[in-house]
Amino acid sequence: MPDDVDVVRIFDTTLRDGEQAPGIALTRAEKVEIAEQLAQLGVDVIEAGFAISSEGEFEAVREIATSVRGPVIASLARVTPGDIDRAAEALKGAERWRIHTFISTSDIHMQDMLRMSNNQVLNAIREGVELAVSYTDDVEFSAQDATRTELGFLLECFKVAVDAGATTINVPDTVGYAMPHEFGELVRTVREAVPDRVVISTHCHNDLGLAVANSLAGIVNGARQVEVAVNGIGERAGNCSLEEIAMIVRTRGQALGVRHGLNIREIVRTSRLVSMTTGYSVQPNKSVVGSSAFAHESGIHQHGVLSNRATYEIMDPLEIGLEGNRLVLGKHSGRHAFADALQKIGIELDQEHLNRAFARFKELADRKIQLTDQDLAAIVAEELGSAEQDLLVLESVVVGGGTHLQPRATVHLRKGDETIEESAMGDGLIDAAMGAIQRAAAVEARLVSFNVSSVTGGSDALGDVVVQLDVEGRRVTGRGVATDVVEASARAYLAAINRALQVSSAEGEKITP
Repeated sequence: MPDDVDVVRIFDTTLRDGEQAPGIALTRAEKVEIAEQLAQLGVDVIEAGFAISSEGEFEAVREIATSVRGPVIASLARVTPGDIDRAAEALKGAERWRIHTFISTSDIHMQDMLRMSNNQVLNAIREGVELAVSYTDDVEFSAQDATRTELGFLLECFKVAVDAGATTINVPDTVGYAMPHEFGELVRTVREAVPDRVVISTHCHNDLGLAVANSLAGIVNGARQVEVAVNGIGERAGNCSLEEIAMIVRTRGQALGVRHGLNIREIVRTSRLVSMTTGYSVQPNKSVVGSSAFAHESGIHQHGVLSNRATYEIMDPLEIGLEGNRLVLGKHSGRHAFADALQKIGIELDQEHLNRAFARFKELADRKIQLTDQDLAAIVAEELGSAEQDLLVLESVVVGGGTHLQPRATVHLRKGDETIEESAMGDGLIDAAMGAIQRAAAVEARLVSFNVSSVTGGSDALGDVVVQLDVEGRRVTGRGVATDVVEASARAYLAAINRALQVSSAEGEKITP
């Protein structure tokens, strides 16, 4: 086993498997921002993407590899020459990099999806890993659907990969099928079957709500790398949650006999950034980072916490970066104060994005006396989500209606030098505004989900709206922030339409281990 046998490496796949959650389509700027924050968090490996899947994905992986320092930068690749060559090309600018290659090994995947025999799969593993090793000495191999693979064949696959030069062996529970006692035993068997110098990794999905439990069972049985995603996002029901594994090891590390190297004060900031850029809200009762995770309403609990926080809290909220709301800026604040306030909460923008965020800040500050750290983060997230290539810009939205008048909305959109005006009626003011935008954009879209929340507490809180649309079979997410919920909804709806226009022909097929 490698040095530091009590250290669990944190392999973050937010930008690869996490982005494969329905409706998430991050821009390159958003991916780089998240990668930089993951480096601040101190993850060991950032899986930046799946380089072969599209030109945009390749460019994002390459930019992260050349600009983000600290963690190992990885790209996913099937055990095929084209995938591996493309991954190596994207990663070559990194100070440390890894090719993460995979193939399915279960009977159902091999027979019904790959149409390959056992020998063909073994040969593909050998050739793929050998090619990856010719580029880098840091190669990870994953057996997709390992938990439904016949054990003897799975061990044979891993032996071939190790003999070919793989330094990390990943045991994925691709469909979230395993139970903790089963998965722990499988990891123990793999650990005993491969040389000590090889790191055993877990990659658990949450289809049955067991991703964290299975990953923990893997750690107990010898896994020393855990593949996670911020807020547990990912395919279907998501992946093992980074923040939950981080705080389990932090809180129960003595009992487990392991530790990690994360800077846990960055956990909340990372969670909020990923939530804002992906449009995936964190449920209030989510462990560690949910808004209710450190809230106490019961009188007995409140009395206990006031007497001694440890009576009902096993984690210190200050440790993970929760520090309450500080009022920071208002409408009289200037650009330098705005940039300084962003820097203090860990956000650094290039000049173009800073100018856009500042203009949006001034617009909102005219309507809200003071803005908090969370308000600033929401403003920046909305502006980063509106890429430079936005075809349509919301100039204005005017709505009206009443008890006896059907709600009606008129919008003005700017498309280059052209201004488009359209009106629509709806079941409510928000429905009317969305209908008017759809007409102006001339894009057929179906609303899949709509979520509205406040950025902070209080009657003057900014409204934060996240919508998911189905546009020609593609699910896209948009986010809008405003003092008025109708305007926030219109901004979110238009942001999703712009996202659909941007990515309609840019993305290829996405495959996950």
